[in-house]
Amino acid sequence: MGILPLPQIQIHQQYGRIGIDADMGQLEIQQPRATLEIRTTPSRLEIDAEPGMLLIDNTRWHDALGFGPSLDVMSRIYSKASNIALQAISKIVEEGNRMAAIQTGENVIKSLAKESVNEEIVIFKGTVVGEASLDNIDINYEPGKFDRHFEAAKVERNVTVHAPIIEYQRGKLDIYMLQQPKLEITPPQIDLKF
Repeated sequence: MGILPLPQIQIHQQYGRIGIDADMGQLEIQQPRATLEIRTTPSRLEIDAEPGMLLIDNTRWHDALGFGPSLDVMSRIYSKASNIALQAISKIVEEGNRMAAIQTGENVIKSLAKESVNEEIVIFKGTVVGEASLDNIDINYEPGKFDRHFEAAKVERNVTVHAPIIEYQRGKLDIYMLQQPKLEITPPQIDLKF
């Protein structure tokens, strides 16, 4: 009798396979711009000005030229009348003394006539006109009023910030069995004949 071979069991295994179908999700973000609103009030300058006043009084200057007021001229003549009269009497006495001095041989009447014309004009002018001076014109200046009011410009800013808009679409994820796992066991053939 020979040696019998040992029976062998055959095992066949098939692994399971999983199928996955996945799509990525989509994320969409939108950021609206912020709104900026600016309001400007312009600056304001108000000026209130009154002109200055220049007052020139040339009454004394006119008076010194002989164009003064009549009342002042008459008053001046009246106040100096007694003095003029005394000067005139004194002059007459002096002229009489000159005419009495015949021994000098001078033509006194001719000389006195010449002198009297000029002297009378000088006495008359000194009496009628006012005093001549470098300071005969009075100048007075009153400055005007100057007032200013300034308002600076104003800037108002309003910023409106908008929230971002976020949209998300979920992806697809399918998991399925592509191949089922399998285990096959094949028994040996047993020869039952002895």
